[in-house]
Amino acid sequence: MLSHSRCLTRNFGRSLSAIRQVGNKQIKRLADSLLSLRRYGLISVRASISVTDVWRNTFPLTCLCSSGDEVVTVKTPAFAESVTEGDVRWEKAVGDSVSEDEVVCEIETDKTSVQVPSPAAGVIEELLIPDGGKVEGGTPLFKLRKGAAEPPKAEAPAAEAPPPPSAAPPPPPPPSAVGPIPTTMPPVPPVPAHVKMNRMRLRIAQRLKEAQNTCAMLTTFNEVDMSNISEMRKAYKDAFLKKHNIKLGFMSAFVKAAAYALSDQPAVNAVIDDTTKEIVYRDYVDISVAVATPKGLVVPVIRNVEGMNFADIEKAINLLGEKARKNELAVEDMDGGTFTISNGGVFGSMFGTPIINPPQSAILGMHGIFDRPVAVGGKVEIRPMMYVALTYDHRLIDGREAVTFLRKIKSVVEDPRVLLLDM
Repeated sequence: MLSHSRCLTRNFGRSLSAIRQVGNKQIKRLADSLLSLRRYGLISVRASISVTDVWRNTFPLTCLCSSGDEVVTVKTPAFAESVTEGDVRWEKAVGDSVSEDEVVCEIETDKTSVQVPSPAAGVIEELLIPDGGKVEGGTPLFKLRKGAAEPPKAEAPAAEAPPPPSAAPPPPPPPSAVGPIPTTMPPVPPVPAHVKMNRMRLRIAQRLKEAQNTCAMLTTFNEVDMSNISEMRKAYKDAFLKKHNIKLGFMSAFVKAAAYALSDQPAVNAVIDDTTKEIVYRDYVDISVAVATPKGLVVPVIRNVEGMNFADIEKAINLLGEKARKNELAVEDMDGGTFTISNGGVFGSMFGTPIINPPQSAILGMHGIFDRPVAVGGKVEIRPMMYVALTYDHRLIDGREAVTFLRKIKSVVEDPRVLLLDM
């Protein structure tokens, strides 16, 4: 197994080679991501190449083990450079048998959780860190006795035959003979549960409060008639599933509409560099899609959406959703988005104002689809309608740009032919 230093050297060389070959757009994306990390003090300027090493080359999150005769010590895998430590959550205990690659513990970091598998089949001999303890990359985690089998459990002795039933006790005296029945004791009130906030939840809270304190947030609203897109989905969902092996949903329409609107209104896709007081415009669209997990809200990124069709977007959403459900999202899956879409409608939300995902400048909030009476051609009709909300940083985006952006979203979703005609 390669040592940590050799892995770093190997990946460092590969990253330099990769940087020389990437195009101008990728260089801008990399610089933009480094800029966003520098804003929050997560990296220094001199650390840029190391961060590139992590992003452009999938750094192996393998266990670094120092083997003995039979017992090996498994260490914390290397973290991405923007992550310095994490909290251990044990899945196994001392004496448990594990198979090769079976998860022994998870390490919760600010951005994601890293699973630590067993490097071989064996028995957990010792846990070197308490549950909830803090670790850094390379910290010894546990000792594994390779190839050892769990000792068989002793069989419980056969239960002795129960004694023959004794004569039935005499019936209790009537209540009048024993005095008044004692008052029933009141139920004990439940003790409130206190649960420590995990690192991801703490980081979410910190980032949202930073956004609230930094951005001049304002929200504008509109409503979308979902009739046409619903009819299109109904007409083509079976053929779409047969050809692409994936279901056609509504999210792909909004993601594609957002990419189209971001190209039309570049200020919404831009960001303020608070260090230099400059506006950074992006010529690419990387859309973060909010996904709810048991440990908190995560926002994996769909990259280069401007060049995707509906099938590409659905496949990307499905892949990221699967990784989120399996707790397999890596830091690089969530870095560098330029705009966020949050769909509260899947939980039944009718209306709401989303909070900007820093360091981005705007976020689109989708909500539930409900039948409502609307005026169509001077007549009242019942249509499936959705409220949409755009929260934006008013320091950078004017009301005219925000309203125009949201109207562009509305026009594309209501009539996808707008995309074909570039209207």
